[in-house]
Amino acid sequence: MSKKNLPMRTGVGVILLNQENKVFVGKRKDNPIDKWQMPQGGVDKGEDFLSAMKRELYEETSIKNIKILKEINGFFQYELPENLVGIIWKGKYRGQRQKWFIVKFIGNNKEINLNTKQQEFIDWKWIAPEKLPEVIVEFKKDVYIQLLKEIKKIIH
Repeated sequence: MSKKNLPMRTGVGVILLNQENKVFVGKRKDNPIDKWQMPQGGVDKGEDFLSAMKRELYEETSIKNIKILKEINGFFQYELPENLVGIIWKGKYRGQRQKWFIVKFIGNNKEINLNTKQQEFIDWKWIAPEKLPEVIVEFKKDVYIQLLKEIKKIIH
């Protein structure tokens, strides 16, 4: 099956800022090389973007204590590289079209627990927003560069 015939997966992403305006990133269990990403995931049938974002954040990090700062206008999308099409998402999608949110973490780090039912991350850290394009896998880099511009509007 050709990649171009596959649809985009609808997803959400969350830029989680701590009190020092550092960004939460996790290291994926399925890709434990030194690459990190922000929490993100798919939208379930009948679910709105805000509910999906809160659910994904909780499922991946156990975090519930957040204050929503902004729902970023529009959508961000990326295409999977050819070698991952057919592997990721059981081969149903060619990439992802995402709605992103910027939220402030108002809990404390003890709340963060990656040992969840469907664990996605094996490690996490807070990083300076400027580092985001350096830590992400190559095929999501353009999205992260665009998201960084949105983060800077909020924190400067």
